[in-house]
Amino acid sequence: MNIRVAVVGATGKLGSGTVRLIEAATDLELVASLDSKSPLADMLGADVVVDMTLPAVSPGVVEFAVENGLNVLVGTSGWSAERISELERLVATHEGTGVVIVPNFSLGSALATAFATVAARFYDSIEIIEAHGAGKVDSPSGTAVRTAELIGSARADRGPVAAPHTDQRARGQQVASVPIHSLRMQGIVARQEVLFGGPGEVLTIAHDTIESTAYEAGILLAIRATARARGVTVGLDKLVDLGIAAQSEGADAARLDDSE
Repeated sequence: MNIRVAVVGATGKLGSGTVRLIEAATDLELVASLDSKSPLADMLGADVVVDMTLPAVSPGVVEFAVENGLNVLVGTSGWSAERISELERLVATHEGTGVVIVPNFSLGSALATAFATVAARFYDSIEIIEAHGAGKVDSPSGTAVRTAELIGSARADRGPVAAPHTDQRARGQQVASVPIHSLRMQGIVARQEVLFGGPGEVLTIAHDTIESTAYEAGILLAIRATARARGVTVGLDKLVDLGIAAQSEGADAARLDDSE
């Protein structure tokens, strides 16, 4: 039986690519493609709603879907720990529904974030530099926010990172005490560096997205997983066995506790 999918934000770059992937998949059926002028009711009848909209639009899309008993895959940035906590409370009142939030559909990005979470316990000086194309409207990126939150949770016993001169705007925006520096430039698809400084050394964990094809496998995997999801799941790493699931789950639990 095919999974019936509605894509919201279908005319955007990521949304239009998702539509093409669904149409090419033998186990998926595209039942609706919504743009900014489409009524949200057009998504009714789908098994999975894929949200590829904008940060200001996404919460309304997700709320409508959940309240109508539809599972949602969120590929839109802007879902902070506080917003996710609010979503968890909403989903808890609609038994049988599930929401999967994926800040980045690239497997390489998921691995880089997982590696950074491991390294966070060994260094006190940590900063993130992330870069995207000039057209990305939000900063910091959802990937950077999630990375910083997981780093903060992994360091719960060690305390916040060392981030001097936080009164200076050029020092970056702090998320879970980790400074994040955002670049929005022409010629860039996506790049994130997490830098760890220690006595006499610097460890850099970096990931570059060269082409949007890097997202394709993750998008398909996430759609199929969302069809059977229950509750709220955050991150592609929760859908793929990276071999460090226990630590990642512990970090997420701490993050959610901190946000309540």
